[in-house]
Amino acid sequence: MVNASAAAICARGLTKDYGRGRGVFDVNLEVAAGEVLGFLGPNGAGKTVTMRHLMGFIKPQKGTVEILGHDCFRERPRVQARLGYLPGENVCMKEMTARSFLDLMAGMRGLRDRSRMRELVDVFDLDLGARIGGMSKGNRQKVAIVAAFMARPDVLLLDEPTSGLDPLMQERFLDLVEEERTRGVAILLSSHIFEEVGRACDRVAFIRAGRVAMTCTMDEVRSMRSRGYTIEFSSARERSRWELAHGNEPAKGEARGVELRDVRDVNALIRELSFYDVASVTSREQTLEELFLHLYEGDEPSGQR
Repeated sequence: MVNASAAAICARGLTKDYGRGRGVFDVNLEVAAGEVLGFLGPNGAGKTVTMRHLMGFIKPQKGTVEILGHDCFRERPRVQARLGYLPGENVCMKEMTARSFLDLMAGMRGLRDRSRMRELVDVFDLDLGARIGGMSKGNRQKVAIVAAFMARPDVLLLDEPTSGLDPLMQERFLDLVEEERTRGVAILLSSHIFEEVGRACDRVAFIRAGRVAMTCTMDEVRSMRSRGYTIEFSSARERSRWELAHGNEPAKGEARGVELRDVRDVNALIRELSFYDVASVTSREQTLEELFLHLYEGDEPSGQR
């Protein structure tokens, strides 16, 4: 169990300017022991660059990044000894078998007890004898997950961790995250899947154009999330009547459907639809990307993820 008295992951004023608006700028993040912080934002926002600073791969231009009280760049060996990292791009050596790769990683970490590795291999139904280069994306991701978790780290950095996993393996992965949180591990998790973030995370930090735009609890995120509705009217004429009532130019042709993206007052919508002949109404919840773009509309940056 790690010490819960101070932030296990801490970035203060982290800045790395690559020019032309690319990089991270004055990023402040804290993750306590036993907490999962979702790190959310569009591609190019700076999520992966921030994680690479935390891994000690990059030296900040300004600010500090620390894990368990150690400077991530100057004390990289001490940091990485207690850290598990699951990169967004799978970097497992494709010419090796899963067994030989995991044995290599365990040896590099000085891991003599391989019992946790064997447990995780069983949990994810991983074929240790298979060559990594011949595996599906999902199976390669399983290898990376076992490598990140097998040393029982005190801190986990997870970048799109369920990429390629089927629904059953996604569930097992989320159970594993909960198990590690209960053990007192500090976890920074980057994901674009709302259900994954909603189940795994205590808080979320939204990053855009290299800057943290908002940090809030998952309950606050859920309160901001709206629903989208697709209304199928009984006829194109009825749809045109709806469009005219809302000041829109009616669509030509026989289209009968209307899509509403940001509905917060469902009762008002139902009352209004009662004056029309409606064939069907279907709904879906707003995705993380849609919520983010709704909160922070504007041009998206190009560059690193």
